[in-house]
Amino acid sequence: MTTYTICIFTENTIGLLNRITIIFTRRRINIESLTVSETERKGVSRFTIVIKHESREEVEKLVRQIRKIVEVLAVFGYLNDEIVYNEIALFKISTTLGNKPLDVETINQQYKAWVVYWGLDYVVIEKTGNDTEIFEFFNYIKRHDILEFVRSGRVAVGKTEKGLVEYLPEEAEWEHYM
Repeated sequence: MTTYTICIFTENTIGLLNRITIIFTRRRINIESLTVSETERKGVSRFTIVIKHESREEVEKLVRQIRKIVEVLAVFGYLNDEIVYNEIALFKISTTLGNKPLDVETINQQYKAWVVYWGLDYVVIEKTGNDTEIFEFFNYIKRHDILEFVRSGRVAVGKTEKGLVEYLPEEAEWEHYM
């Protein structure tokens, strides 16, 4: 299985997320990660979707089908070596009496993770990195009492010289369609 990151630039429209995800459902392609946010261009949203699939041709068909949605301004498909990407994870770790003490120096220096909240009976540790780095830290920290673990979706930018919004029409050119 190959990991693909699909970046979709769209008008910010209600119900568009559902229309995009239905395309994946109909093709029986599982979404591993989904992140949606507004871009630096007002009124333009960016969907970053991670999938694992065996067939590049099927992924290319998927991208072509997404491009047919009226509100979609641009779609780009990437392999991992064509992008810079990260995720964020939060670990809620029990610090009650009787638990192993946390080695904050190792957490900070070796794993580049940070305590972002100190509670009375727990701490919240933030780890940023790719999925491999996050799960390496998970394997280290699991000997402590993990109360909660949550991981964000991938955020990614292409390794191209241009920003992806440079491929989009100027705001004034597409705004009159709204």
